[in-house]
Amino acid sequence: MARCLTIAVAQTGPIQRSATRAETVGRLVHLLEQSAAAGAEITVFPEMALTTFFPRWRIDDQAEIDAFFESAMPGPETQRLYDAAARLKIGFALGYCEFAREDGRTRHFNTMDLVGPDGRFIGRYRKMHVPGSAEPEEGTTTHLERRYFEPGNLGFPVFDYRGVRVGMAICNDRRWPETYRMFCLNGAEVAVLGYNTPLLLDEAPALAHLRMFHNHLPMQAGAYQNTLWVAAAAKAGLEDGQALIGGSCIIAPTGEIAAQAISLGDEVIVHRADLDLIATCRKVNFDFALYRRPDQYRLISEPVGSHV
Repeated sequence: MARCLTIAVAQTGPIQRSATRAETVGRLVHLLEQSAAAGAEITVFPEMALTTFFPRWRIDDQAEIDAFFESAMPGPETQRLYDAAARLKIGFALGYCEFAREDGRTRHFNTMDLVGPDGRFIGRYRKMHVPGSAEPEEGTTTHLERRYFEPGNLGFPVFDYRGVRVGMAICNDRRWPETYRMFCLNGAEVAVLGYNTPLLLDEAPALAHLRMFHNHLPMQAGAYQNTLWVAAAAKAGLEDGQALIGGSCIIAPTGEIAAQAISLGDEVIVHRADLDLIATCRKVNFDFALYRRPDQYRLISEPVGSHV
């Protein structure tokens, strides 16, 4: 019998700053219910699925900033989602802003948690490739993630989910080939990720027509070159005045898009992922033990910016 995992990707429409956590969690619970009704075994939610994408603004009041972060997961406002997972017997991956206390100091991370079908925590990933800047830059779209978040410090862990090896990534991580190769080397079969991506960039208006192409291209390449299933959930639509792309998708190890959202609102897409297809794809082109030449790739791990 073929090994399969039925995956749901739960795209959300915009989450305005005026929305309460209770309202937002209610939407996520409804999407989780739709996923379970469709037979899914895991649901993938977007990056920052509990709040608006606040790095589009410069905010100086630390208390105002911290209001976007979760100090505990689950917390009083998010417990309902975990309870729904246990009731429905379906796990999920959830992107959110993490307020952590480590090494004797307060830290802020852009985070995704993997939760089991019993509603219990399985594993955590913190966004590695944090884009943008710490201050607004003239002529560019305001994107201040580096003002509010530290780069992740947990590496690229892979976790067991119902006997399937699952890795997590967040937004800009999807554009970097190292993300998928690390998953592959760590034994991942499925990569789940969430994103919030502006439709327009002030610094590159001539590339506007390529935004969706550039969204899917690295994920399809990563899936194909590393023989992984990739499931990606967007937050989409007009959020607090900024248009975000949709295009949530599930991608096969062949590089093909197996399912894709067609709206800019709350939408669930589902696909039964054939995990045996991974072995087939490796036989065709990517016998890593036979063909990879890691001794010749050492330049890749040299210091940042070398030879550029």
